[in-house]
Amino acid sequence: MRNAILYIVTIAAFIAGLWIIIGRGNSLPVKPAQEQTKTLLPSKDISKVAVPLNSIAQAREQFMENMKHPLSLLLLQILLIIVVSRVFSFILILLGQQSVVGEIIAGIVLGPSLMGLLFPDFFHFIFPVESLPTLQFLSQIGLAFFMFIIGMDLDIDEIRNNASDALFVSYSSIVLPFFLGVFLAYNMYDKFAPAGIGFLPFSLFLGISVSITAFPVLARILQERGMTKTPIGSLAIMCAASNDVMAWCILAVVIAIAKAGAIASALFTIILAILFVLLMVYLVRPLIQKICAERLKKDSPDKVVVALAFFTLLASAYIAELIGIHALFGSFLAGVIMPHNMMFKKKITEKIEDVSIMVLLPIFFAFTGLRTQIGLLSENAAWKAFGWVLLTAVAGKFLGSAISAKIVGQKWRNSVTLGVLMNTRGLMELIVLNIGYDLGILSPQMFAMMVLMAIATTFMTGPWLNLIDWISKRRINTVKAV
Repeated sequence: MRNAILYIVTIAAFIAGLWIIIGRGNSLPVKPAQEQTKTLLPSKDISKVAVPLNSIAQAREQFMENMKHPLSLLLLQILLIIVVSRVFSFILILLGQQSVVGEIIAGIVLGPSLMGLLFPDFFHFIFPVESLPTLQFLSQIGLAFFMFIIGMDLDIDEIRNNASDALFVSYSSIVLPFFLGVFLAYNMYDKFAPAGIGFLPFSLFLGISVSITAFPVLARILQERGMTKTPIGSLAIMCAASNDVMAWCILAVVIAIAKAGAIASALFTIILAILFVLLMVYLVRPLIQKICAERLKKDSPDKVVVALAFFTLLASAYIAELIGIHALFGSFLAGVIMPHNMMFKKKITEKIEDVSIMVLLPIFFAFTGLRTQIGLLSENAAWKAFGWVLLTAVAGKFLGSAISAKIVGQKWRNSVTLGVLMNTRGLMELIVLNIGYDLGILSPQMFAMMVLMAIATTFMTGPWLNLIDWISKRRINTVKAV
């Protein structure tokens, strides 16, 4: 009873005090609008907030004003993206596909190709043009974290020392599609290259775009099919890992050339990039391992180790961006030089992966979808060009991998399986395509073709593997019957 009385008295005194202060404060003069301090961040219309909501019309107006505020709009966009991504991921998993395929399709659905076409007013309300830079920055942060995780998953020493066959297959799976991509660029340059872009950056970028393999998607496919520990599964992992390393190094050179405009002008950037890689591998890597050696003997990495990992990630990304080879390459390199301690990897991955994969990567897919305008492929010539892009990408990657695997002694079934797996592009391809779009190397029409190619090559991996398994089982049964 005593506590209840004290509670009531305290609340009453509080209300009375507020009543007195506010009553006196209302008599104070209001400063003219032009004398109010301006803020750097966008804010709500204070004059509208101060008006008493004495009518339904005013309440509705205030509600709409709140919805249009940048923070409210961003939260609504993220909620919509996550929900749609989860729905399509669930549907594609039921169809035997990877969740990443559903997330890519969800991005297309949310973009101008579908939602913008069917519900233009709603689309422009949810994704106004002025809000897209914020989504882009969030997606880039998510990609930086993701590439850091991918880098940590690679063991460069193991690839270099124990995988001569994998390196040969990986080189072949880049060389052939790269050559075919450059040849394709020669035939598409006049009609599909953006204005002001020379043939050199356009051809080099098209070559690297059809040479990419999606290492994380491939690893997930192998894990779900129980192929990780099999000889062909191990070879595929090695090939995809070394393929990623080579592809990102080539991409860094292509970006440098694209920004400089010519090879001679890009030499300075390329030299800086080489020095940066050498510095990270031979100076920063031993230093990090030395600092972490004692601390990693504990049950789990302490805050100093975690802070060091994040600092290295951000610093490497920043330096790479300053050099001109893109922040994502720096993030990837930072992951590669991290200590190959399983406890360390698990701890850092736990802190990054959930937010990056569940929230930030779907934002990247949605942002890619917002850029993809399939309606630009309305002409027969454009769809014919897309057919050549798809054929070039599939033929180059599949034949380059399968034939080279056969040369190093693999059976035909394993060789074909490896060719199918290496043809998987997924997220890595979209990352590369967005870089090309940001640099102005890819036109909106060319970007749409390449995104559709990435979806198609990722989608066909599962059915092709099922077909190979079915043919192999049928042969075995035929042999047993004979």
